[in-house]
Amino acid sequence: MKRVGVLALQGSVQEHMEKLERIDGVTPVSVKSQKDLVGVERLIIPGGESTAIGKLLRDFDMIVPLAGMIRDGMPVWGTCAGMIILAKRIENSPTVHLNVMDITVKRNAYGSQLDSFVTEGRISEVSHSNIPLVFIRAPYITRIGEGVDVMLEVDGKIVATRQKNMIATSFHPELTDSLDFHRYFCSF
Repeated sequence: MKRVGVLALQGSVQEHMEKLERIDGVTPVSVKSQKDLVGVERLIIPGGESTAIGKLLRDFDMIVPLAGMIRDGMPVWGTCAGMIILAKRIENSPTVHLNVMDITVKRNAYGSQLDSFVTEGRISEVSHSNIPLVFIRAPYITRIGEGVDVMLEVDGKIVATRQKNMIATSFHPELTDSLDFHRYFCSF
């Protein structure tokens, strides 16, 4: 059984846990402290409020060990706020969090809660058909560094990337009925 962690400090933790529970061969693990990281083979950083998640990572002394695990090759997937947590650069912000993925992110790039939307897209690595894409006060990527692959663009905006063991998505697969992205993350 693969032990797949969900960073459980703030955000859409339960939704990710429920998706993981439905995948054969996966044991979901709630990660709230450094000790919870022991034995976790991969980690999801959920959507939520990136400033709050970053502050809690610092308060619980998780920045250095978690960034180290990611740099050492632990697969990680950041959704929405999780994308911001992984980024090396955040537009109009001097503060970065884990500083591991060579992307520049624009926070709340699609506007307010009222500007949230749902669409579909095809990511060949993830599924042979379109998958639903839920954007809620979503960021998008304005610049990628060398070695970062664009997995999906929507209306000319980069909304999904992969760099080695790291994936970042602007959208929320955990808020759909599809298991495709969770299966993909658990298998790569």
